[in-house]
Amino acid sequence: MQNTSSRIVPNDAVVLFVDLQKGIVELSKTISLHRLNKGVLGLSKLAKIFGMPAIVSGVPGPDGSAPKMIPQIAEGIGEYAVHQRSTADSLRNDGIAEALKAMKRQTLLISGVSSEVAVHLPALTATDLGYRVFVVADACGGMSDRTEQAAFQRIGQSGGKPVSVMTLAGELAGDFRCAEAQAAIGVLYEMATA
Repeated sequence: MQNTSSRIVPNDAVVLFVDLQKGIVELSKTISLHRLNKGVLGLSKLAKIFGMPAIVSGVPGPDGSAPKMIPQIAEGIGEYAVHQRSTADSLRNDGIAEALKAMKRQTLLISGVSSEVAVHLPALTATDLGYRVFVVADACGGMSDRTEQAAFQRIGQSGGKPVSVMTLAGELAGDFRCAEAQAAIGVLYEMATA
């Protein structure tokens, strides 16, 4: 029997997109906006291809307006609801925590800006709750190399792991003769040529 404890299995995974909204994504200093958008689009496409549900979390704008998420999420997964929160940690928001729990999946893939807060804090909470956590590095943006690396190291020490959209596409593809595999390899190619 094949050991899959280190592998990501689509029917056990949920994607959490955090604060990928106008006014926040532009603050990233560790990845260009072009590459971040490509990574988020690639991840959202993989979610759709492999039937991984997504939770989209955002914070209200400075004027109290609803968050305006980047279009790459909808381009990949289609229509979605935004879970507005008033906490730095998405999983400390009751509605988001309940939505995740109701999905009955144990693997959480996290994408967001900033890596130091929006990604870091729910990653720690999720590992504490027993989830397998993977931070999708090329779908995240940090405020500085130094602070992002500190966040990634702490996530790693808590049991979380890094992954990239390209690696995820290749890992989920499986048998290249399947339609889903061909679509996943298309995402891998789009990332390689971004």
